Amino acid sequence: MTPLSRRALAIAATVGVVAAGAFVAPAAVAAPAPAPTAAPFLAPYYTELDVTSDSQVTTADLEVLAGEIGETSGGASWAEVAHLDLDDDAAITASDLALLSERIIYDDGPFEIVEADTVGMQAAMNAGVLTSVQLTQQYLDRIAAYDKVVRQEGGRALNSIITTSDVALKAAQAADAIRAEKGMTSMLLGIPVALKDNYNTVDMPTTAGCGCWNENQTTTDATMVKGLRADGAVIVAKASMDEFAINLSSQWSAFQPAGTALTVSSPYDTTKSSGGSSGGTGAAIAANLAGIGFGTDTGGSIRIPSTYNQLVGVRPTVGLASRDGIVPLALSQDTGGPMARSVLDAAVALDAVVGEDAGDPVTARSAGKIPETYTAFLDADSLKGKKIGYISSMVGTNPITQRLFAEARETFEAQGATLVEVAAPDGFAAIVGEGSGSGPEFRHDLQDYIAKYLNPAVTTNSLLAISQSPNIVPGRATNPYGTRAAVTEEAYQAWAGPQGSHTLQLAKGKEIMTALLNDQGLDALVYPTANPYGTIGTNMRLSPNTGLPAVTVPMGQGTIDEGSTGGVNLEFLGRDFAEGSLLGLAYGFEQASHARTTPAAYGPLG
Repeated sequence: MTPLSRRALAIAATVGVVAAGAFVAPAAVAAPAPAPTAAPFLAPYYTELDVTSDSQVTTADLEVLAGEIGETSGGASWAEVAHLDLDDDAAITASDLALLSERIIYDDGPFEIVEADTVGMQAAMNAGVLTSVQLTQQYLDRIAAYDKVVRQEGGRALNSIITTSDVALKAAQAADAIRAEKGMTSMLLGIPVALKDNYNTVDMPTTAGCGCWNENQTTTDATMVKGLRADGAVIVAKASMDEFAINLSSQWSAFQPAGTALTVSSPYDTTKSSGGSSGGTGAAIAANLAGIGFGTDTGGSIRIPSTYNQLVGVRPTVGLASRDGIVPLALSQDTGGPMARSVLDAAVALDAVVGEDAGDPVTARSAGKIPETYTAFLDADSLKGKKIGYISSMVGTNPITQRLFAEARETFEAQGATLVEVAAPDGFAAIVGEGSGSGPEFRHDLQDYIAKYLNPAVTTNSLLAISQSPNIVPGRATNPYGTRAAVTEEAYQAWAGPQGSHTLQLAKGKEIMTALLNDQGLDALVYPTANPYGTIGTNMRLSPNTGLPAVTVPMGQGTIDEGSTGGVNLEFLGRDFAEGSLLGLAYGFEQASHARTTPAAYGPLG
């Protein structure tokens, strides 16, 4: 296997880089190479895992181990690397890489937070260069400095954060104590995470972006949040979102004066929307206001803000991760997932939140289908020998998107993959033409959440009451809220019941697309997620209208001469519960293309 990546683990002798673009420490380099006549005198802890015969662990050792990512106990070279399986899970993963980094000797030089990834953060915290308390405070400082301040002439503020946690530093302190006592117990230990504000949290209100729910302090965390906390993640903030996840514009009224709303902006161009409905998560993670983010996706709400903000987004198989404790929009299609600056971070985040949960019975489908870790699929050579299909109509007519897709084809071919055009299968138009469940299902599903979780202090305890509240985004009272509040139980059952038209169409869509993948021998189907700051409806609907998983990854961006500098992502669609292989393919593409850029207006704090 090839090294983990130049982006995730760059070796730069002049500045000493661990996790390029993440842990850049000019004054915090590995110990100098030993003089020819004597090796450094170090305790066995700092020498016993040396693999390059220089009597110390350095970034060179990390690169050697990175070349074995994905090797398992049944592999041909396991005997040579078994002693480096530091988390004892019978596989070499990014976790082992971060644990090995603990053996590197650093001085106390600076840590650069911009574009930091989990390996870089863990390396710095393991080495004592950084604590989780310091890391969390840096993100809180960036939120305070950047989120509500106009940074571009003629633009808007980001408006990506609704609430910051007043207990995040205590959680970070607890993570530091665990590290001091037990070492790095998880790849998420001490990592600050921002959640879309429809995930229940015991330490911050869950407003779903609406001023009418400012008082919704729940007594429990959402199941996915419990998984994050169990792995030691620090929930640092609740990200803004389009109110109740209704639209892609990411307008929200939470904690705003009655009759007013804010709009989330893309940090690349703050005159543009960041997409939605998880627009706050998208803007915050792109602008480096948290380490990793989470959104939800009903009809595009993770993938659209990911493409607008040059992020990796994962829309998991419906049933992989529990939706319990998340304010719903349409449970036939709702799913939560990570949004991150790299595929590595997305894989690390996904590990923490998947699995069966009695609170969401559909997760029973995931039994036996979840790997030990999704990071084991991350191989820079993952595209070699793969057959990947595309449907020409999904490329669309936008010239920027067409150019970037053509460049993506060249990348696939250079990496040894075959990209083949396949005909749209019979029934494809019905799949992508099926409407979102957010109309017929919202009242029904929201009422179930209200009955189970809504704080009794909240008097707007029905969709009808929400439609009549003054504390909502202006213009939404009659449509969509009033219209959707009038949907009857009979109409809901005809749509989403066991034999409802929508239920049957989604099942048929999954059958058709799975058959296409199987009949054509495809490892995945790819297509542009969107155009620059504009959606492609058919592409956005394919994953939710089949329930199949999708991973979106930056493909490039336009130029001033082309009329837009907006980003465009490439989306990989696969079979049920194929998140691991999709993340592997996306990782291979990411490492070959390096398409993500950093928003210039949101660099290091001065």
